[in-house]
Amino acid sequence: MLSFEENFLFEKCSFKEYTPSLLESCSPFDCGHKDLNSFFKDDAFKFHEELLGKTHCFTLDNDPTVIVCAFTISNDSVKASDLPGSRRKKVTKLIPREKTLRNYPAVLIGRLGVNVNYKGTTVSRELMQFIKSWFIDPENKTGCRYIVVDSYNEPIPLHYYAKNGFETIFSTEDQEKEYLKIAKDQRLKTRLMHFDLIVLRATTT
Repeated sequence: MLSFEENFLFEKCSFKEYTPSLLESCSPFDCGHKDLNSFFKDDAFKFHEELLGKTHCFTLDNDPTVIVCAFTISNDSVKASDLPGSRRKKVTKLIPREKTLRNYPAVLIGRLGVNVNYKGTTVSRELMQFIKSWFIDPENKTGCRYIVVDSYNEPIPLHYYAKNGFETIFSTEDQEKEYLKIAKDQRLKTRLMHFDLIVLRATTT
């Protein structure tokens, strides 16, 4: 059983761009989810080439062939003007009325995976802390109010994002299906969730 401590990701791993050459030099990345494994193996680079998303990862310092975790991000927005009244109020509750807009800048976590050998450690939480802090850092060159994610509608990922402060934009699956124009008898494969970065900034300033 491996032993982990706080700041494992930051003290014992290196942050890198996820490139074909890096992947070739590393052991196969397995995060325990078939769709995610397929994306990180085959599709991440296609997204990068088409400017649709950029993938980053952390590798182990004492064995750089091990990818500890990886994630893909891209620009997005929260289209508050398209949401029903109650949902819009939920998303914009901390925004001053004089600054209300139709859309609010956001970053989308398109994919996120943690190596199966590092499940149940501090890595998952540290990775989300890193992503959040990245976009409130003074060096960030663009405005970003929210982090959004289309989480797999499965217990483990939904619990992970909720535990890290994300909220579903829609209270029920039926509300989300109506917004997305999905038939009620169809399965909702993902749930739209968001995290308001202003909350984090308020605790760090």
